[in-house]
Amino acid sequence: MSTAADVVGAAVDRARTAAVQWGGLGFRERRIHLLAWKRHIAQRVDELAELIAAETGKSRDDAALEVMLAVEHLDWAARNAGKVLGRRRVPSGILGANHAATVEYLPLGVVGVIGPWNYPVYTPLGSVSYALAAGNAVVFKPSEHTPSTGAWLAAAWAEAVPDVPALQTVPGDGGVGAALAWSGVDKIAFTGSAATARKVMATCAQTLTPLVVEGGGKDAMIVAADADLDAAARAAAFGGFGNAGQTCAGVERIYVERSVFEAFVGKVSALAVGKFRMTTPEQPAIVRAHVEDAIARGGRAVVGGPGSVESRDVAPVVLTDVPEDSIAVTEETFGPTLVINPVDSVDEAIDLANRSKYGLAASIFTRDSPRALDIARRIRAGAASINAVLGFAGIPSLPFGGVGDSGFGRIHGADGLREFSRAQSVTRQRFSPPLDLMRLDRDPHTMARALKLFRLRHGRQ
Repeated sequence: MSTAADVVGAAVDRARTAAVQWGGLGFRERRIHLLAWKRHIAQRVDELAELIAAETGKSRDDAALEVMLAVEHLDWAARNAGKVLGRRRVPSGILGANHAATVEYLPLGVVGVIGPWNYPVYTPLGSVSYALAAGNAVVFKPSEHTPSTGAWLAAAWAEAVPDVPALQTVPGDGGVGAALAWSGVDKIAFTGSAATARKVMATCAQTLTPLVVEGGGKDAMIVAADADLDAAARAAAFGGFGNAGQTCAGVERIYVERSVFEAFVGKVSALAVGKFRMTTPEQPAIVRAHVEDAIARGGRAVVGGPGSVESRDVAPVVLTDVPEDSIAVTEETFGPTLVINPVDSVDEAIDLANRSKYGLAASIFTRDSPRALDIARRIRAGAASINAVLGFAGIPSLPFGGVGDSGFGRIHGADGLREFSRAQSVTRQRFSPPLDLMRLDRDPHTMARALKLFRLRHGRQ
């Protein structure tokens, strides 16, 4: 009977062979294949959305939106890889003036992608698409909760690009992910909890396999007194309750200036309706524990309460006046629960937002655009949306990733393409240097002249 290591090893071996073929293609040829895969996915979006909805419990519309976002990123990566990664000349400087200097970004080889269950297409394709566009073969381990979605993507690749098996899929549980981390691939892209990320890192450390991590979040929204409260409330409801709150870069904490606090809570409460289906049977207990802790510490449930999360079909919960040391504030809840607390100033809101060990994304609502940009710069997070939530998710040219327990490295955009590449610098001597310093038998007079030029260039005010 094959072990996880055997299955993964065989997939990596196939990917190694495919990487030679795929990496040997030019950017134009890879673009043609990637766009064929893109069209295949887009033409069958209804079929894929139905499958995502069945495995995750999200609505078909939300599943279709996920596919649309993923396809936008795939299209951008395919069309921009050559421009971002291709060879380009760079200045040589005075000491290297007799050299032509170039830099280009070459494929790593084989990239392992360990995907999550909450967005089983959008999130892993944020690594898969960019890794493939950079010329790598990919071994993809989908979540054990969404194996059919992962298999569908691999089958779509095989149909669209039958002659180049650059995408391999290895379904299974955490043991398969551990085997992939140990397999000696050239890079791992991991999405999941910070606790699991630490285990993956420890495994990767044994083979010095580099890693990019998206490790969850406890994202904050700041609502200033001059904000459009209706727009902010709609965004809070979508960011907090959408996908049953199972969104790493959603909204879990909201800090509202006191003068508009009650009005804002009322608007959000009016939107906190309906029920949502959670994907895993374990998550409702975590959400309930957070709600119970918030209330036990003096918080107030203005919508719902512990009884809202009795099963996997959960109702929204809105909590206010929750102490900052409650686990409902400090830990990732990953459920349809919002903590809304009043603050005396935006400065206080920024301070509280930055106290989290997470730093994935944030959102800011104010009518003062210059002030909003200043607030964004002061927030310790990888991304910020002004007068919107998750605005960066649909913009493929923007990098995405966090700090702290939210991870490191970047996917998406030019940074995402470079994340799955290795920079190679090349110089070519065009003529003999007038001052030849790169030799053991340097002429002392040559060094004296070089030092004189050096002081003239760098030593003056």
